[in-house]
Amino acid sequence: MQAPGFWDDPKRGQKHSQTIKRLRDVIKPHKELMAAVTDVSELIELTEMEGEEGQEEEFQKEVETLESRLEAFEVQCTLSSELDAGDCFLNIHPGAGGTESCDWASMLLRMYLRFCERSGFQFDLIDRQEGDEAGIKNATIHIKGEYAYGRMRSENGIHRLVRISPFDSNSRRHTSFASVHASPEIDDSVEIEILDKDLRVDTFRSSGAGGQHVNVTDSAVRITHFPTGIVVTCQNERSQHQNRETAMKVLRARLFEIAMQEQAEKAEQLSGEKKDIAWGNQIRSYVLHPYQMIKDLRTSVERGDVQNVLDGDLDDYIDAYLRWALKNSQK
Repeated sequence: MQAPGFWDDPKRGQKHSQTIKRLRDVIKPHKELMAAVTDVSELIELTEMEGEEGQEEEFQKEVETLESRLEAFEVQCTLSSELDAGDCFLNIHPGAGGTESCDWASMLLRMYLRFCERSGFQFDLIDRQEGDEAGIKNATIHIKGEYAYGRMRSENGIHRLVRISPFDSNSRRHTSFASVHASPEIDDSVEIEILDKDLRVDTFRSSGAGGQHVNVTDSAVRITHFPTGIVVTCQNERSQHQNRETAMKVLRARLFEIAMQEQAEKAEQLSGEKKDIAWGNQIRSYVLHPYQMIKDLRTSVERGDVQNVLDGDLDDYIDAYLRWALKNSQK
């Protein structure tokens, strides 16, 4: 970085800087952890040599602290891909269940927005399509922050909810499904061929609340990619041009993902396996009745404090998934 001409190409220099930072994020804590292990080991050895007693409780606390730091370091090491370090787009779509699933999708949207707030991630809700009666038909969030994609890829898959329906006058138990899909944001250095003839661009009035541009101008943009059937929408920006630019970023991310799936055997590490949004395909179950339990079916992590989880406390599930995915990739 100190070499003459390093910043002559700002994009190249920024990319190298990001790579360096990602490597330092692993190297620095590794050195600090090894030094701490050495210090504690020498302290215990010195205490034993001098015959001091009554230090067991203090040493136990030191070891527990080291174990906690080691666990955090192990999780960090699972985020080794260059894509993991970057931003992402998160899409939420209801599945089988009608109004129930639309409402469940809106609950998931709130959960992920709260998670972003807890984690210090910046986010933009670039698309939100309201359901006919309640909830949402679709939502896309642009999540920005260190290792945003690396952490959010753990949420790829079908999420199942079991509860007493607030929309059922007979108070019966209902099961609802929604899919969650994270795509890595890619920069302009990655070449993705998109032909104009393969696109249909529709404009419409934004449906969100607030702002003088809402429901006044046809600023919202919907892009359909004919070869893949992918449809992306953006309506949060003020101008049609900005919405189109953001929608194209989402489309490029989705097409990049498809290209990676076609040439890589480890497609699940990027986006998870595409399945029907219905029975038997869920990655996590959220049971609110007759008991309360949220269980990840991949890692077997389960918690009974469902309200905290639905309020964005997802770190236990994400960390466990990252360890599980690394272990399975090494088999």
